[in-house]
Amino acid sequence: MVDAFLDARRNGQSLPGFPGDIPDDLVAAYAVQDAAIAQWPDTLVGWKVGYIAPEKRDASGDERLLGPVFRNRLQQAGEATEFHVFAGGFGAIEAEFVLRLDADAPVDKIDWTPDEAAALPATLFIGLEVASSPLATINQLGPRVVVSDFGNNNGLVVGGEIPDWTSLDETTLSAESWIDDTRVGTGGATTLPGGLRAAFAFALSRSARRGRPLKAGELIATGNATGIHDILPGQRARVVFAGHGEMVLTARAAAPQSEEGAA
Repeated sequence: MVDAFLDARRNGQSLPGFPGDIPDDLVAAYAVQDAAIAQWPDTLVGWKVGYIAPEKRDASGDERLLGPVFRNRLQQAGEATEFHVFAGGFGAIEAEFVLRLDADAPVDKIDWTPDEAAALPATLFIGLEVASSPLATINQLGPRVVVSDFGNNNGLVVGGEIPDWTSLDETTLSAESWIDDTRVGTGGATTLPGGLRAAFAFALSRSARRGRPLKAGELIATGNATGIHDILPGQRARVVFAGHGEMVLTARAAAPQSEEGAA
């Protein structure tokens, strides 16, 4: 299973179906993800948070899931002009509010409340997640499959800072997403239940329980602010954060990594 996903990602290929037996629960799925992270030749720089619909949760009780973000798929808005999605697989964009930890999380703390998370020093940025997997049906098959393949992540674009985020009313943090000339989604920091603080608290708690307490400099993409919007190679993505900037990039088909060059 792990080798099949990693080979497909390395070669820019799609998969016809899930390569093996779907993990029995999220604990088993994170074991698959950890094995894949250990084999992937890149540096971990952060995590994406995804929301799990109530009907798709398991006995863990987790309302969200995590997927790794790697250095070679991290881009800065203003410099980046394109990103890669797997042709024949799944490809989408998500407008994201992205937190950067400015201090290490305590290594012995495994349970975090939203208020405790907000008290940990962190800086907020606008961003765009590239949600893409070699497996076209990844979201249909559910969170155990999403977790197994890097959380359905293939990149993160980080834009400008939103100052003093903990003093802001999150209802004022709004966003729009566009594909080519069509507006495909609107929303903001409160689109997902609990907002930024709940997503941050989950990332801190789940990471600690996995033996990966978060460190200063790590990034947390807090969840889709306007929805998950399918995109095909050649289409243009634009995400707009009212009063805080925007970014425009074009989707390209993933190629073998040796041919892609810099993402």
